[in-house]
Amino acid sequence: MKKLKVGMISFAHGHAYSYFEALRGLPEVELAGIADPVESRVSALVAEHHLPYFNDYHQLLDQEVDAVIICSENVYHAEITIEAARRGKHVLCEKPLGIQTDEMHAMIKACHDNQVQLMTAFPCRYLAAVVQAKKAIEQGEIGSIVAIKGTNRGTAPGGWFVDSKLSGGGALLDHTVHVMDLMNWFTGSAVKEVYAYAATLFKEKLEVDDTGMLHVKFENGVFGVIDTSWSRMPPFPTWGDVTMQIIGTSGVISLDGLAQTNELYSGQIGKGQWKYWGDNMDFHLIQAFVQAILSGQSVPITGEDGLRSTNAALAGYRSMELKQPVAL
Repeated sequence: MKKLKVGMISFAHGHAYSYFEALRGLPEVELAGIADPVESRVSALVAEHHLPYFNDYHQLLDQEVDAVIICSENVYHAEITIEAARRGKHVLCEKPLGIQTDEMHAMIKACHDNQVQLMTAFPCRYLAAVVQAKKAIEQGEIGSIVAIKGTNRGTAPGGWFVDSKLSGGGALLDHTVHVMDLMNWFTGSAVKEVYAYAATLFKEKLEVDDTGMLHVKFENGVFGVIDTSWSRMPPFPTWGDVTMQIIGTSGVISLDGLAQTNELYSGQIGKGQWKYWGDNMDFHLIQAFVQAILSGQSVPITGEDGLRSTNAALAGYRSMELKQPVAL
């Protein structure tokens, strides 16, 4: 069996740990090493699995690596992706793809010019409810889509996520892109106008927004709205949600992407918990990336997909500043 040699660059984003476990569960993958400037984030994994460790990601790219997974702080996505492409490595990049439109175009161009693939990490496409909704829409079960109401309400993550120099934005950027990607995917249309509100309401002294509402108009006439707020407080049973109401001319689909949960009540913990038991969307994301590279097929979620979703969020910030809708 031909194996894909995959390296991981940065564990700054928590998704890196679940991506790592997904890679370990694929027999067609050989883990080639981990690069992270903060050794303490990965020292346990490196020791337990006897993996090469590199303080500088350039050293990892010097190795015989076919592909890399980038989970760095948002501000470094473009730099690392472009350098990996120049070295002939395929890339799976954590969302948001970038923090500026021009750098995302440069990422896509670098991968195209060097004949490597760029995939954006949108694992929500692999939630069971999302897959079923997509199939129902394609089969015409609700007619033509008229409007979509979505939420991706989470808990304020802290750390570099609330440092605008590293994240590029707050909740409006962080939590627009997942549901925006699903809206793009379901409608098959491009966003033509954005109107947004963002503020810091739930946590004092944050330098980024923790509240966001994004309204969009698509070229095909569909309207969409997303609540992107970090509005889940610590006592809440789970970190957040992914929900959608998809309104069509002949029906409505109600989607709760993370509803496959058991309720757990523990005196030790002191509060109720929701324990997710559904399919592992991160595993399916990684598997799809690996299979596409090994088979020579196009990755299912492209850099262009990442660009479209992030551009809507960035336009939201411009709209907030101008206090009016912004055309794309």
